[in-house]
Amino acid sequence: MSGSDALGGFLEKWRARWPEWRLAEVFVPLEQRERVVAWFALLQEFDDILNIAGDPLPADAKLGWWGTELRDWAGHRSRHPLGRLLEPVEAPWSALADALPALVAARARAADGGAALAALAGYAQAVVAVEAAVLGGPRAEPRALAAQVLATRLAEAGLQAVPQARQPVDTEATAGRESAQREWAGELLAVWPARVEGAPARRMWAAFARHRLARFADGQLPRPASRWPLRTLWQAWRAAQG
Repeated sequence: MSGSDALGGFLEKWRARWPEWRLAEVFVPLEQRERVVAWFALLQEFDDILNIAGDPLPADAKLGWWGTELRDWAGHRSRHPLGRLLEPVEAPWSALADALPALVAARARAADGGAALAALAGYAQAVVAVEAAVLGGPRAEPRALAAQVLATRLAEAGLQAVPQARQPVDTEATAGRESAQREWAGELLAVWPARVEGAPARRMWAAFARHRLARFADGQLPRPASRWPLRTLWQAWRAAQG
């Protein structure tokens, strides 16, 4: 596989999870679109490592590899295909590398919502700092970014992602399991503003992610907003305008 094909594969993997973006990217300048998706694809790689099912050792090894890779990006050297678009950006890559081990600790079930957010605070701050360099514009708010990471974890890990304080008494009862997950979704929505800070691309992605979480908290399937094109365009435009 050529380097170009490998890069395209990572970009398409993110787009496949967020089909809304094919409509929303019209609000991103053409020359920035690939770099924006590359950045979000990198964050998806980290989400996947956080939410690994089964034996975590391969994912932990991959996380260690990413730490080395990001430090190399700080010296303008890269091996990963995403580095073609991201490594040239002057950003605090080494600080992000230093924050990655927090993802391993964040797999453990938190005592409550505050502890879950606190476990990702350092990682979120490092992401925000790099994102300001990659996307430009105002900085995102770390707490809102951490809430988005936790929303993704809930979607991927289910009850395992729910803090201990919201675990059902009977973990075998389907109704109790679903209720606990929806309650946790509601708690995340309460700390995640509907209108977030950050570059337009971040605001749009956050709007789509929050929309899915709100549907889940309301007892609906968390379907992509792209099923309703006009609504998606309106949502993206509002988010892009801030």
